[in-house]
Amino acid sequence: MHEKKGFSINGYSIFAVLLVALAFIVGQAVVNNINFIVLLVLAVALAAVPGFFMVQPNQAKVMTFFGSYVGTVKDNGLRWTVPLFIRRNISLRVRNFESNQMKVNDSHGNPIEIATVVVWSVDDTAEAVFEVEDYISFVNIQSESALRNMAISYPYDEHGTDEIALRSHPKEVSEALKIEIQARLEKAGVKVQEARISHLAYAPEIAHAMLQRQQASAIIAARRLIVDGAVGMVEMALKQLSEKEIVELDEERKAAMVSNLLVVLCSDKSTQPIVNTGSLY
Repeated sequence: MHEKKGFSINGYSIFAVLLVALAFIVGQAVVNNINFIVLLVLAVALAAVPGFFMVQPNQAKVMTFFGSYVGTVKDNGLRWTVPLFIRRNISLRVRNFESNQMKVNDSHGNPIEIATVVVWSVDDTAEAVFEVEDYISFVNIQSESALRNMAISYPYDEHGTDEIALRSHPKEVSEALKIEIQARLEKAGVKVQEARISHLAYAPEIAHAMLQRQQASAIIAARRLIVDGAVGMVEMALKQLSEKEIVELDEERKAAMVSNLLVVLCSDKSTQPIVNTGSLY
């Protein structure tokens, strides 16, 4: 079942016609007394009154006739349709849904806590009303199910690899989550505007161990950067000393100089210089 446009007329024009009809009835009642035609016009006018309804901005009216879907009206303002049509209001406005924090295992088996925020709106009113029992509850449950399925497909952290991870690739993960949720909500006539992770953390039982692992990885990365920079500085120093012929160094003196410079550049604490007034030999 898909949405289709329902029958409706501008309510203001119908209201004007009814006013003219009532004026005619009053005129006939005054001049010629009440007769059958006047009573018939009055009955038709009164029967048409239930056909008036109001459509607010970003809302729609889903209409049925004796159990059959006859269309949806999205035109704003005062409208008129067949009085026997049963009308149900449905909102087309954008809505937010934030899931509960769930504990799941990532693709590496690590327990994590995760939650999501989903921005959605009704795209097909007929599917939203007739294909599912409660489309709002359907969105909530299916979004959490999609989040759980997506979380077990990626690791929490990349751990030095190039694979997509929940923490390090938020854009890619959000797009994958949006596609996963949209596939589940397609039958409910719902369009997902945005889906992103609102909470992401290791489960409490492994949080401390994983924090130590992250700190160790950060220290190793920093040390690697420091060593790379120190080696470059030593190489530059030896090259300039040789090019400018400031001092002639044999292999033993070069090794001693390299050792001293690396200690100074790579040390965590300030080094204390020792002046050597003698000779290496």
